[in-house]
Amino acid sequence: MRRDVQVLVIGAGPSGVATGYHLLRSGITDFVILEKGDDIGGCWRENTYPGCGCDVPSIWYSFSFNPNPGWSRRYCRQPEIQRYLRATADKYGITGHTRFSVTVGESRWDPVTGRWQIQTDQGPYTAEVLVAASGPLHQPRLPDVPGLATFTGPKFHSARWDHSVDLTGKRVAVVGSGASAVQFVPEISGRTGELHVFQRTAPWVLPKSDGPVPAWQRAAFRLVPQLQALRRFLIYLQFEAFGIAFRRAWLMRRLQKVALRNLRRQVTDPGLRARLTPDFVLGCKAPVPSNDWYPAITAPNARVHGGLTGIRRNSVLSADGAETEVDVLIFGTGFEVAESPIAKHVFDEDGVSLAERWGDAPQAYLGTTVAGFPNLFLFLGPNIIPGHASVLGTIERQAQYVAAAAGAMIRGRWARLDVRRDVQDEWNAGVQRALRPTVYNSGCAGFYLHPTGRNIVNYPRTLARLHRELHFRPGDFTVTLRKSGRESTLMPGGN
Repeated sequence: MRRDVQVLVIGAGPSGVATGYHLLRSGITDFVILEKGDDIGGCWRENTYPGCGCDVPSIWYSFSFNPNPGWSRRYCRQPEIQRYLRATADKYGITGHTRFSVTVGESRWDPVTGRWQIQTDQGPYTAEVLVAASGPLHQPRLPDVPGLATFTGPKFHSARWDHSVDLTGKRVAVVGSGASAVQFVPEISGRTGELHVFQRTAPWVLPKSDGPVPAWQRAAFRLVPQLQALRRFLIYLQFEAFGIAFRRAWLMRRLQKVALRNLRRQVTDPGLRARLTPDFVLGCKAPVPSNDWYPAITAPNARVHGGLTGIRRNSVLSADGAETEVDVLIFGTGFEVAESPIAKHVFDEDGVSLAERWGDAPQAYLGTTVAGFPNLFLFLGPNIIPGHASVLGTIERQAQYVAAAAGAMIRGRWARLDVRRDVQDEWNAGVQRALRPTVYNSGCAGFYLHPTGRNIVNYPRTLARLHRELHFRPGDFTVTLRKSGRESTLMPGGN
């Protein structure tokens, strides 16, 4: 088992699988994927809460190089998505490059050897190229609420669901009303004795055109793959059209009437309906598709409270002044997106971490490379996520970018590839200008925005444009040649 490789990839989730595929397709076989878990899947391995699934159509939540004609539902659930990722890794020989149950610690760039020095709980590795493919949905976020440690009953985050806890007849408190809670609350509501949902802000909930995929359609996709490709393309066009409204708040305000009608149809109590009506423009926070969220939280055993303000031994306090006795506490409070966990563990040649270099302004070039951190590639980094599209499309384009860059380094015998600071700054300035009129920056406080107010998540343009931009251009980088140690800036279009 080699520990000195050309490319080392951290994480065997969708990003790691896509990277492995495109590295192999580029002829690069000297790479390893280190995965802390015992299986392929990443967030789809870790998140096993009831009802866990994707919020975009399954036919689009898949890789273009491995279409799946057998999706059982229009919006598939976690077990099927993980099986798809595992099957993809097996089919293309990616699993053989993966080492499981390896936890990566610090990674440091060594300017003397021109390699990344990676520490793990299974010993050190070195690599010419380091790919951080652990993604943003990695570290669960818990609210900073007084008394959390004093609660005596079972408590867990949705991303670390405790399946040993029987919720039957229990008084259950759910903290949060985001995407995860909208999925698992309807699954558990019928079993609970009491269901208490503590929401800080109400989400926009859109109708979800879910349901089983008919057997005849699955058969047609298998027999005529072009039909599935056409269906996938039509879905892409539909979401790209929806993306226009994300860039024009006035248009989104008109479209949000669909969500308002959905709310009025399912919630008849005027007072509760007012509490469930968001006070921000649709799209400022991620909208969630669901047909059973409102029925679940308006059921006789359910009650919606204000935000959580305190926790005691067997009760919780809410912003509306109520104290509620509960048996189980479940957090559906999302992930540490604003503070990327891996940034604290990656260090440049001066021994300064990426988190320290970023400070209050995390930024990268194309959300993928960072000036001063040579031969490092990030997945789903700052400002690369379009709010209206399947993230797997972005992941796939990034994987192609990484493979192209790694291939150019190997063929050209480049020792060091460092994105130019002026290129990075120019791209980020353009992104921030383009974000100003979008709904992402329309005034609400969510994970899109850093505590400083800077949007560090969203890409504000079309998915088609993002895919065009995600094309490796050597002229964007300063290159150090391996033979002479000579540093040269390649002009745009250079080889």
